[in-house]
Amino acid sequence: MTASIRFGSKLTSGAGAAMIAAFAFLAFPVTPAHADLRLCNKTTSRVGVAIGYKERQRWTTEGWWNVAANTCETLVSGTLVSRYYYVYAVDYDLGGEWSGKYTMCTRDRMFTIEGIEDCIARGYDRAGFFEVDTGEQTSWTVQLTEPTQQGNGAR
Repeated sequence: MTASIRFGSKLTSGAGAAMIAAFAFLAFPVTPAHADLRLCNKTTSRVGVAIGYKERQRWTTEGWWNVAANTCETLVSGTLVSRYYYVYAVDYDLGGEWSGKYTMCTRDRMFTIEGIEDCIARGYDRAGFFEVDTGEQTSWTVQLTEPTQQGNGAR
């Protein structure tokens, strides 16, 4: 976080500058930068969210995060391990989904699944995920929006 503080007059003494600097340090403590994958639900519905990603040559899918209307949720804490993440979301209240062309394994209840092959044969469901390119950023926020709004993912 960067904060700009602008003072209206010029300081004339070193002691005054030191006092101002000490006050600013105490009043505005430095907080570590957050590096997360977050999802913001910008709709009026509750949504369920699953993600997929590749780490060390192994695909993993995880779900479900239940995200209330007009709130955000952290899906991955810390520095992102992949450039590409894949998201699938369902609208609990109005039906519909945010999906894409990348098929990965899911299930009806909370899950962490290694591998994206042979989902049905392994006893899982399949869903189409949409791709999110984080562009090598260390943190990223995906926004789910109503069908008529601009955002990441479409129903």
